Amino acid sequence: MPTIMEPNVNEEAKPQQVTPTAKEPELFAAEIEMESKSSNFLPVVLILALILVVGGTIVYFVKGARDVLTVPVATTAINQILQAQGPSTVRFSTGTVVQSINEKPLDPHYKLLAKAGIVTTKPKGYTSLIVALNPAGEKLFSEIAGVQKATNPDKTVTYVVPLAERKLVEVNKVTMIKPHLAQVEYTWKWAPNRLGQEFDASGSLVKSFATWDRATLIKTYGVDFYGAAPTKATIVLMEGKDGNWKPYTE
Repeated sequence: MPTIMEPNVNEEAKPQQVTPTAKEPELFAAEIEMESKSSNFLPVVLILALILVVGGTIVYFVKGARDVLTVPVATTAINQILQAQGPSTVRFSTGTVVQSINEKPLDPHYKLLAKAGIVTTKPKGYTSLIVALNPAGEKLFSEIAGVQKATNPDKTVTYVVPLAERKLVEVNKVTMIKPHLAQVEYTWKWAPNRLGQEFDASGSLVKSFATWDRATLIKTYGVDFYGAAPTKATIVLMEGKDGNWKPYTE
């Protein structure tokens, strides 16, 4: 009888290759999550950009609101501007003054100074004038600040004497054109010293001159309407990097 062979149970069973099944649901979910994160990131960037723009705009306008020109600051700025313009002055010389480009001894300012008791004059020929400073003139000049005195090579002495200064009366209005730029309306007047009062165009001494001489005195020799009513003026000021407000120039 044929022998029936029992299978060898001790032999190890050969492993069978199993084709892995793709985890499609997991991959699809991962893609969805990545797209979700990407789609959520863009609005965040836009919101941050909007916050920066709005914040910057607010800071600009808040800072601009602070960078306004106040009346006290405008007052200081206008006073500095008026002071920088300097006083009106009269220039003349003593000694033997000879006609030249710089000297006009026959012009009416010497006559006005003589009428005011400041100098004594005496003609010398047709183009020269002997001018002497009176004691009253010396005393007056010692009381006026800013008098300049210079001795020339020809032995004449030249004086430059202040007559009047511009003084601020009031800052009437400040209008901001834009941050750091303002229009200022103000009122100023002349403040003449004692000699300036004699050089007032509406005074009796100046009125005693002929029309042509009065015009020459006003144009060239410091005569002005020092007793007139205050003058209104307008100026545009710009704030510099140092915080000072100065006249705006384009």
